[in-house]
Amino acid sequence: MPRSTAVHPARAQRHAAEAAASGSVALYQQIKDFISRKIQDGSLRAGDRLPSEHELVARFGMSRMTVNRALRELVEQGRIVRVAGVGSFVAEQKPQSTLLQIANLASEIRERGHDYRCDMLTVERVAASLEIAAALDVRTGESVFHSVCVHMEDGLPIQLEDRYVNPRVAPDYLLQDFKQQQPSEYLVRNVPFDEIEHVVDAVLPTAEQATRLQMEPAQPCLLLTRRTWTRGVPVTLVRCLHPATRYHLGSRYRSDGNPLST
Repeated sequence: MPRSTAVHPARAQRHAAEAAASGSVALYQQIKDFISRKIQDGSLRAGDRLPSEHELVARFGMSRMTVNRALRELVEQGRIVRVAGVGSFVAEQKPQSTLLQIANLASEIRERGHDYRCDMLTVERVAASLEIAAALDVRTGESVFHSVCVHMEDGLPIQLEDRYVNPRVAPDYLLQDFKQQQPSEYLVRNVPFDEIEHVVDAVLPTAEQATRLQMEPAQPCLLLTRRTWTRGVPVTLVRCLHPATRYHLGSRYRSDGNPLST
């Protein structure tokens, strides 16, 4: 007798939803983004248990195969670990220098027991120059977001941040109240990034930059240029200028790769 080929209605509905989404963000990627965002904003910390496959199937209305693929790729990226018969857990962060991660400047300053303030100087929409268009993979003259701010520690400027943001991945950037959270904190919480590029140069500030940083133009600065991507799409280009006498970049590690206690 031939085997029945009838498909369970709920399963058919899930497959139909996945097929309908094939032209946009893949459903397994939506699960990856959801979990990645929770890890990046601190809602899920190293060692925390993730929802089970069954719970994710119910939450997102997707097939188990889709959920499994999302978890499998997160394992391959080192974000989570899976223990057979136990569950999935957020992976321990690998030791890395502050040059290889996006530091939360506000938290760092407050952890030192000092006062932090972010003075926003510019938040605007501008036409992309040739350089900015190339960095954000948009057309020259296309509209992009631009912000400039000064980060203060105990009332003294320690970083001048000049940022360009791709509106395609952060359309609500200009609507934010950056008195509540600094621009990098907003982007980390709302746009899951999977690639970072950092370049550090020693430079002299322009007269305008020196004025904003309350320093002499002849004094050297460290310029950290950062680009981030999500699924291959550029998110932001930011230049962070630090007076060399007030700020340093780097970390100290033991020979086994683990950070020293501080």
